Amino acid sequence: MAFDLSALRSQFRSAKADLLTQFAQSRPTAAASRKLLHSLAKLVDQTLEQLWSEHGLPKGAALVAVGGFGRGELFPYSDIDVLVLLPGTTTECAGTESGRAVEAFIGSCWDLGLEIGSSVRTVSECADEAGKDVTIQTALLEARHICGSRARFDALQKATAKHMDPVAFLQAKTLEMRQRHIKYEDTPYSLEPNCKESPGGLRDLQVVLWVARAAGLGKNWHELAVKGLVTPFEARQLQRNEGVLKLIRARLHQIAGRREDRLIFDLQTSVADSFGYTNTKALRSSEVLMRRYYWAAKAVTQLNQILMQNIEERIHGSQDDPMRPINDKFFDRGGFLEVACDDLYRRDQHAILETFLTFVRENTLKGLSARTLRALYNSRDLMNGTFRRDPANHQTFMEILKEPQGQTRVLRLLNQTSVLGRYLWVFRRIVGQMQHDLFHVYTVDQHILMVMRNMRRFFIPEHAHEYPFCTQLASEWEKPWLLYIAALFHDVAKGRGGDHSVLGAKEVRTFCKEHGISAEDSKLVEFLVSEHLTMSRVAQKEDLSDPDVIQAFARRVGNERYLTGLYLLTVADIRGTSPKVWNAWKGKLLEDLFKLTLRALGGSRPHMDAEIENRKQHARHSLALYFLPRGIEENLWKTLDMSYFARHDAADIAWHTRCLWQLVDTPLPIVKARLSSVGEGLQVLVYAPDRPDLFARVCGYFDRAGFTIQDAKIHTTGTGYALDTFQITSAPSSLHEGVHYRDLIALVETQLRDAAAADTPLHEPSRGRQSRRVKSFPIQPRVSLRPDERAQRWLLSVSASDRSGLLYVIARVLASNNVNVQLAKISTLGERVEDTFLVTGPSLRQDKVQLEIEKQLLEAVAA
Repeated sequence: MAFDLSALRSQFRSAKADLLTQFAQSRPTAAASRKLLHSLAKLVDQTLEQLWSEHGLPKGAALVAVGGFGRGELFPYSDIDVLVLLPGTTTECAGTESGRAVEAFIGSCWDLGLEIGSSVRTVSECADEAGKDVTIQTALLEARHICGSRARFDALQKATAKHMDPVAFLQAKTLEMRQRHIKYEDTPYSLEPNCKESPGGLRDLQVVLWVARAAGLGKNWHELAVKGLVTPFEARQLQRNEGVLKLIRARLHQIAGRREDRLIFDLQTSVADSFGYTNTKALRSSEVLMRRYYWAAKAVTQLNQILMQNIEERIHGSQDDPMRPINDKFFDRGGFLEVACDDLYRRDQHAILETFLTFVRENTLKGLSARTLRALYNSRDLMNGTFRRDPANHQTFMEILKEPQGQTRVLRLLNQTSVLGRYLWVFRRIVGQMQHDLFHVYTVDQHILMVMRNMRRFFIPEHAHEYPFCTQLASEWEKPWLLYIAALFHDVAKGRGGDHSVLGAKEVRTFCKEHGISAEDSKLVEFLVSEHLTMSRVAQKEDLSDPDVIQAFARRVGNERYLTGLYLLTVADIRGTSPKVWNAWKGKLLEDLFKLTLRALGGSRPHMDAEIENRKQHARHSLALYFLPRGIEENLWKTLDMSYFARHDAADIAWHTRCLWQLVDTPLPIVKARLSSVGEGLQVLVYAPDRPDLFARVCGYFDRAGFTIQDAKIHTTGTGYALDTFQITSAPSSLHEGVHYRDLIALVETQLRDAAAADTPLHEPSRGRQSRRVKSFPIQPRVSLRPDERAQRWLLSVSASDRSGLLYVIARVLASNNVNVQLAKISTLGERVEDTFLVTGPSLRQDKVQLEIEKQLLEAVAA
C-alpha cells in the first residue's frame, strides 16, 4: 500500500486518547459528553474517509454510517456500524478487483483498531432486506453519508422510504420495546441497570424518534415540538434527561475501558467519583449517582409513554375517536382515562388526585391517556405545600386508600407519574434511593410498593394459596387501609441517618393527624411503623422455647390487634425485600411466634410442664401409628431434660424416638435424614457422643457438600450425647436435573456419619466465594458475646457479609476454644448473615478469654 497504516493507527489512537483525557478532566456535564460523542464520530469519519480514498473503491460506491453511528454520535467503545453500498450486485463484485478492494478496506479498518460492524449491499438488496427485517429497517432509518457516491446514498434513502409502513413499524417497535423491558426486569429501578437498554434508558428515547421519523413526524425533539407532539417544556426535559443518560454512559465506557453499558456495583463508586460525589453520613457517593440516574430514567419512562401514545394516535388517526363521558372532568378514551380539557388541573387542582380516585373506581380502565399523562407532567409545579395541606386533597387520598380494590395499581401509577412523591413529600425523598444492605434488591420506593402489593394480597381471596394464614387473619381485620398506611411509611425515613423506624413513626404520626385519623388508629399505625423490625428480629434471633422471650414480646405488642397488624406487616415486608430472602422456615418461625404470643396475650403465662406433657402425649400417639411397643420411648426420654421438649414439637420428638430408641448407648454417630416438613430441603438428625468440635465437623461437611443450614437445634443429653437437628437446603445448581432431595437422603446419612466420626484435625476453611455485590459494598462485621439474663449461658451474635463456608469458620473458632453450641439461629438476609448462638463453656467466665474469642471471630468472618 502507498500509505503507512501503522502511522495512521498511531495517529487515530493518539487522537482518541486525547479526546478521552479531555473528557475525563472536564466537568461532568451533558455538554462535555455531547462534545466527546460528536468528536469521536468525526474522528472516525475522517479516518474512514482516508482509508476509503487509499483503497480505490469502485466508482459509484458509497460508505454509509448506520445504526447509532448514523446519528453522528459515538460512545468511546461502541461498535462502528457501516454499510458499503455497491453500484452493481454483490455477486458481480465478488472475486473482482472491486471486491478485493472492499475486503482490503474492511480488513484495514480492523487493523487500524476500528471495531466496525460492516455489511456490503446494493440499494435494491438493502430495500429488500429492510422490508423483511425491522432491525435492518431501523438501522437504515438513521443512515448517514460519510463518503463516496452521494447519488448512491440518495437512492438508498428513497428506496428505504418507499418500503416504510409507519403502522407496521410502530407495532413492531412497540412489541420489541415491551420484550426488552421484560428482559431487563421491567423496571427502571434495577440495582444494576443498563443505561442503554433498561426501561427508562437511552433506547426508550431512540424508539420514540424512530417511530416519529418513520411516520414523517420529525427527526429530533425540536421537530417533534414544532409538530405539536411535545410541548417546549417537554422537549427541554427530554434533552436534559437524555443528556444525563449519555453522560453516565460515556463515563461508564471511559472508566471501564471497554463497552460497558451496565451500572454494575463494581463501577458505581468509580463513576460517582468521576462526578465529584462524596460519601456523607446518610448516603454513599454511589447512592447519590444512582438516585440521579433513577430520576432521569423515571422521567424518560413517563415521557416515552406520553409520546408513544401520541404518535400512535397520529399514525392511526384516532385522536378524534368518540369517548365515553365518566363525569364532567374525565372521559374513557378506549380504556384510558382522559382529562376533559388540557388545562383541567390549572383550573381545578383538586382534580389531580381525583384522577386517581376515578381510575381506581372505574375498574375497566387500563391506564391514563397521553393527554392526561401530559397534563399531570406539566402540572407538577402545582403540587406544592398548599396542595399538600389542602383538606380536600387529604380526603381524596384517604378515599383512594379506603377503596375495596385497586390500591396496588393506583399507588404504582401515582409513583410513576410523580404525584405520590409530590403529595407525600417524605416519599419523594426516597424515590430512587438505593439500599446497599445486601438483602434489599429494590430501591426504597419500589420496596415500599412491593410491601404494599403483598399487604393487598392478604385481602384478596385469589391469593389465599400464597399466604393462607395471613389471608385468614386479614379476613378478620376491620380497616385494611390502616395497614396500607403502615406499609407506605415503614421505610419512608431511610437514607437520613438515625433510626428510620423512629423517624418514620414521627412522619406517620403527622400524616394521621393531618388526615383526620382517630387517636386509637393513629397509635396503632405509629406502633407498626416504629416496631416493624421487631417481630422478625425476635423470631430469627431469640429462643422461642423460652417463656421469658415470649412474655417480653407479648408485653411489647400489648394486645391481639397490634400483634396481628405487626405479623401481617412483617410478612409483607420480608417478602418485599428480595425473592431470595423469604423461605418457608422463616414463615414458620414468625407463625410460631405469633401463636405463642397470642396464647400469652390470652392471660395465661405458658406453663411449660403442662405444655411438655401435652407434646409427649402427642408424640406417643404418633409412635402408636407405627405399631411400636408401648413404653419404647422411656429409654431415650429419661436422658432428655425440659429444654429438649421445649424446643422440639411433637412430630420431631416422635421422629427422634423412632430413630434412636434402640440406639441410646451407641458408641458410633447416628445420622438420619428426611424431607423437611417446612418448605424444601432436608431435616437431618445427628446423634453422637458429644465433643467440642462436633458442631464444627457437621458444619464443615454441609459446607463442602454444598448445603446451606437454615436452622440448627443443638441439645446435649444427660448421658453426654449430642442430639442435634438441622434444617438444610441445597443451592439449585447443586441439584442436577431429575435429582430430588429424596435422592440425597442416603448420601447425606452416609457421608455425614463418616464426617462426625472422624478424629482428624478440622480442615482449614476454604476462601469462601463472595458475590460482586458483597465485594463492592461490604458491611463491617460485628461480633457480640454477652451473658443471658441468668448469666448461665452466653448469647453470641455475628453479623457479616455472606460467603460460602462462613458458618464453618465460626464453628471452628468456637471448637478451638472449647465452646459448646446449644442453640443456633441461622438467619441469611439476601447476602448478609445475622446469626445468633447460645453457647456455654467454663472459659467464657473469664473476660480475657471472651475478648480473645471475639477477636478471633472478627478476624475469621472478615477474612
